[in-house]
Amino acid sequence: MRHVLWLTIAAVVLLTILSCSDSTGPGGNADVGGKYVVFAWNNLGMHCLNDTYDQAVILPPYNTLWVQVVHKGNPPEIVTSGLTVEYAIDLNTYSYGKRDYGQFWDNAVKLFGPLLGITSLPRDIGLTGLGLTGTMSREADHFIAEGIPVTPVNDTGAWNPYQVAVITVRGTGGAVLAQTKATVPVSDEITCNKCHGQDAWGDILEEHDQMHTTHLVDSIPVLCASCHGSPALGTTGPGTSGKYLSKAIHGAHASRGAVCYDCHPGPVTLCSRSVRHSTDDGNCTTCHGTIDQVASTIPARIPWANEPACVACHTGVAGVAPGFDLYRNASGHGGVYCAACHGSPHAMYPSRLAVDNYQPLQYQNFTGKVKAIGSCGTCHDSSRGEGVGGEFSEVHGGSGPERKIGCHVCHTVVPTETSKWPHAYQWKNSNG
Repeated sequence: MRHVLWLTIAAVVLLTILSCSDSTGPGGNADVGGKYVVFAWNNLGMHCLNDTYDQAVILPPYNTLWVQVVHKGNPPEIVTSGLTVEYAIDLNTYSYGKRDYGQFWDNAVKLFGPLLGITSLPRDIGLTGLGLTGTMSREADHFIAEGIPVTPVNDTGAWNPYQVAVITVRGTGGAVLAQTKATVPVSDEITCNKCHGQDAWGDILEEHDQMHTTHLVDSIPVLCASCHGSPALGTTGPGTSGKYLSKAIHGAHASRGAVCYDCHPGPVTLCSRSVRHSTDDGNCTTCHGTIDQVASTIPARIPWANEPACVACHTGVAGVAPGFDLYRNASGHGGVYCAACHGSPHAMYPSRLAVDNYQPLQYQNFTGKVKAIGSCGTCHDSSRGEGVGGEFSEVHGGSGPERKIGCHVCHTVVPTETSKWPHAYQWKNSNG
């Protein structure tokens, strides 16, 4: 009876795969020829930017995408040579002229010239020379587009902090080998007006001048990182003020009733959105500590460089990045970056937002359950599945399995030796 059931399931899965073979949406692998698979993610769970750039300025429009391309096989291989990877922000082709974001380009030389050495900046081009469409740079084991000047307003004028990039992998002669989509999160919901009133940026500069005998109001626009070092903008050291920007801001607000979502977007954006890692208030303090703790651990801890690691909670699990190895920089199984299978920081699968879950559904939509790519939990209530012995080999093993699983996204043959599986098969017996 069990074999009949598995054959029935296999037939349904086969029909599903055939019906989706030409699809580029969730549930259909967008590979042409099925030889390559592409993973794409934003390096941050949310990028913040100013809503205006004519007074106090914290961050520019600056999003970064990472991509890994895998050639399917036994074993699979991460490839970069012979490929071109393109990105395009869906339904978002320009930034200048939307709301007040054009002030960034109007004031870019004054704001960022002394810091980055720029003498001019064309409209809709970011600080690294990229636009909203382009070709990604090739690194040793991945592709990257750093500094995309995305704003949270698409071409229809709708405000949306969860923009989407279409990623296209091309081979020799420009043939499309694989394609996917990735969220490009960006929000200007830094709600300083909660305490500083309608003219929030002006009030901040006035208060700074009064408290620290500076003359910032007379020098607008002012980049905060021009005095307070910010590794987020590539600066080293605490700057001429002697105090990192993160320490200055968090320290100043720790005793003033501020909460994380006042500055880290926000009560509408709700940037922390991983179902298993967030709560209504973002659950920020579980990993990052209180606002006071964030400030007091600097400069012993370098902001943006030394942050909580997965191992702080996921103890005793082989392959989980140790110490201060940032999740966004960490790799594991076969050199694949953690974010490729688990999702972008602060949006690890499953996310409460459908747009974040595009790739798990694209590559392993057998039951509609969103899990990390390769997770047994996609089909099984227990993430360990129904056993790893004969039954697994019978159903999922070999070169012609009855039923393909998440591992087959990259592997043409899935090894039954669990020590070769991600995290050495030390999955939690839960919904993870």
